[in-house]
Amino acid sequence: MRTFQMWFDFSCPYAYLAATQAEALAARTGAELVPCPMLLGGVFRARETPQKLFATLSPAKARHNFADLQRWANLFGVEYRMPPGHPIRTVEALRCLLAAGQPFMPLALRFFRAYWVEGVDLSTEAGLRKVLSEAGLDADAVLTGARTEAVKAELFARTQEAIDKGVFGAPAFFVDDKLYWGQDRLHLVERALGGAPASLAPQDALRYPVDVYFDYSSPFAYLASTRVEAALGAHARWRPMLLGAVFKAVEMVNVPLFAMNEAKRRYTERDVARQAAASGATIRWPSRFPMNSVLPLRVTLAAGAHETAEGRKLVHRIFRAYWVEDQDISSPDVVRGLADEVGLDGAALVAASGAPEVKAALRDATQAAVDAGVFGAPTFVVHPEGRAPELFWGVDRLELAARAAAGDARLYVASEAADG
Repeated sequence: MRTFQMWFDFSCPYAYLAATQAEALAARTGAELVPCPMLLGGVFRARETPQKLFATLSPAKARHNFADLQRWANLFGVEYRMPPGHPIRTVEALRCLLAAGQPFMPLALRFFRAYWVEGVDLSTEAGLRKVLSEAGLDADAVLTGARTEAVKAELFARTQEAIDKGVFGAPAFFVDDKLYWGQDRLHLVERALGGAPASLAPQDALRYPVDVYFDYSSPFAYLASTRVEAALGAHARWRPMLLGAVFKAVEMVNVPLFAMNEAKRRYTERDVARQAAASGATIRWPSRFPMNSVLPLRVTLAAGAHETAEGRKLVHRIFRAYWVEDQDISSPDVVRGLADEVGLDGAALVAASGAPEVKAALRDATQAAVDAGVFGAPTFVVHPEGRAPELFWGVDRLELAARAAAGDARLYVASEAADG
């Protein structure tokens, strides 16, 4: 029987969501789930990640992440409430889990529910006793065991094992020593175990327009560009923007990949390759990164290339030139040649890119992105009729954006996220 590990801490909402689905995934694939508790704070310290990670996010990203959590809870059909004191200390709860012993999942799910649904303070003895008693356990015996040096040492050792394996966040899954991070990678875990995960793509026809914000400098925007035409069709409204200016406006680092800890950066690079392979796209990391994309963005706007399927031949050609062919798309000669290849007047477009009105158009397009709540690329903003726009960030949210455009009300949480 094949096995897969799930590393978790009760303080992580994404781990909670994953835990509600992991046993069913194991049953579908005939694999054995190996629950692996760890102290996420210890992992964060080792990776120099802020302990209160949500508090470090820009307002726009925080709103998105709160909305994203609620959407996944809705899709999984589980309850979820962000506790007001989050993050709450969980080291004693994790030690109680170890002291209670195997199998871990029944008690782990009770601790998760206590934290993420019932609002129980797991940092208090009263909260721990409540969960243990309701699980039918001898609370006194478990608490006594949790305070032993042996259990403390076991949690420390497990956390160090997670760090040594390359874990940098939760939930972290391992299949054959390959790391998958996040509840949104469960379908990849299932596929790696030989299963056939259900598609997230909508079954119904799309009904609502979707703004697709992109910049040629983003590998994730490139991957999205290879799929948007098929996923969204005429409902997509392509929106060029200067990503560096967006980052500056929302007070984010200019190259997020460079700001990641080494473990997360290595994983992200593997994940890019994994997503490309899954969609049949080719990607080769360019020798020039990051790339100044001002010129190709201005040329795109000057040509109106993003506005029609015919014009987007230029958009796709520029993306491919950078992310497959390693061409210098900041070079006027290169951009001129790319425009000529798709039947446009490259020389005229490069000349027009310096016009004041074209420069202003890129500034205005970028400000429109910031005003829409964009903080990264790609971003999909769905406009359901009579409702607030719904923002989805990342190529791995394209299918969710398409579902929202098809009318899946489980994904309409914008007003709730704003209130949060």
